[in-house]
Amino acid sequence: MHRKFAKTPPLGWNSWDCFGAAVTEKQIKENADYMAKHLKKFGWEYIVCDIQWYEPNAKDNDYFNFAPLNLDEYGRLIPAENRFPSAKGGKGFKEIADYCHNLGLKFGIHIMRGIPRQAVHQNLPIKNSKYTAREAAHPFSVCSWNTDMYGMKNCVGAQDYYNSIIELYASWDVDFIKCDDICVTEFRKWDKPYSADYEIEMIRKAIDKCGREIVLSLSPGPAQIENADHLAKNANMWRMTGDFWDNWDKLHDMFERCCVWQNEVRSGNFPDCDMLPLGRLSKNGICNGPQNRMTQFTKPEQITMMTLWGIFRSPLMFGGNLPENDDWTLSLLTNEEYMKMHKTSFGAHQHLRKEKNDKGEIVWVSNGKKCKYIALFNTADTERNLKLDLSEILMPDTAYEVYDIWEKTRLPKVKNILKANVKPHGAKLFKIE
Repeated sequence: MHRKFAKTPPLGWNSWDCFGAAVTEKQIKENADYMAKHLKKFGWEYIVCDIQWYEPNAKDNDYFNFAPLNLDEYGRLIPAENRFPSAKGGKGFKEIADYCHNLGLKFGIHIMRGIPRQAVHQNLPIKNSKYTAREAAHPFSVCSWNTDMYGMKNCVGAQDYYNSIIELYASWDVDFIKCDDICVTEFRKWDKPYSADYEIEMIRKAIDKCGREIVLSLSPGPAQIENADHLAKNANMWRMTGDFWDNWDKLHDMFERCCVWQNEVRSGNFPDCDMLPLGRLSKNGICNGPQNRMTQFTKPEQITMMTLWGIFRSPLMFGGNLPENDDWTLSLLTNEEYMKMHKTSFGAHQHLRKEKNDKGEIVWVSNGKKCKYIALFNTADTERNLKLDLSEILMPDTAYEVYDIWEKTRLPKVKNILKANVKPHGAKLFKIE
């Protein structure tokens, strides 16, 4: 059933890359306004509030160990009213969700796996359960980079708690949940590999029970390919990587990850390349680069990232502060042929990879209705003239129409050999008919 909630890869904005742990209601609404005005008609729809929305004292990208968090009487996290004024009076995120819905958009939130340590230490009751927080928590199941939560035991009380929080989010009319510290287990030494599988299943059951269509995204990565079936049965999207930032080495690494996961992309199930660190980033603090910067990716590298994410059909979650977009950044998000490819293409796969010392060329191919999409990537540090033998993909000795998607130009017909001059770390994306 959950696969019906995201038949095509979700498109949206997430607050982390620009505001870290300290995003405010005002900033969320400003990004929603921009999306509604400039991006909605191209398919962009999700506005997602990332981590620490329940922490009154959050101020940048850092986590404060054992910081006081806002809880209700059942140990459920609620928004910090000093940052989200509309949450006053127990309203939670309902008014912000309504704001987004009135713009024709959808609203999402970030959560951490498990139950707040505060709730456990206070031994708060779990709503509609005979169990308490202390009975449901697994005290040795902890996140290595955030101290807010304990993981859950595999027990009825834990399921009751997950039911209670998803019930709360459904009452706020939340459309999207990004659950963190659950997709990869390499940091958890307390149990067997992929030991959070039962918690993923608990969240799935809670969403199915709540009566609202909520897209489920799992983080962080790298998810393991051997768990692909389990992930697909329970989630709509899952991270293939750790946090992705505007660094060429991280981008180059994504070619291998996409190749590993290329056969697992299908309607309702999307391996996730992570956010698009474009535009204005890290406004509240230094994070993987200078504070308050425009993306460190060159324009060719930005084209490479968009091309790979698009032909692979990863979810697209923009990370920058949308109101500060320049014309170039906006153009990347509003290319009609690109968006059509991302929404409707199928069967994407790596066709060719010829590299020496991580420098060379990579080719991806995908199918459209009565067309092929071909992406040529130059991973070298110098400009290169790339060639592709089309007879490996299409009928030989046949002339084909060629459209350059990023340049928005129709090229002379080609027969057998497709050629392109590609900038360092750049890409070309063609529609072949």
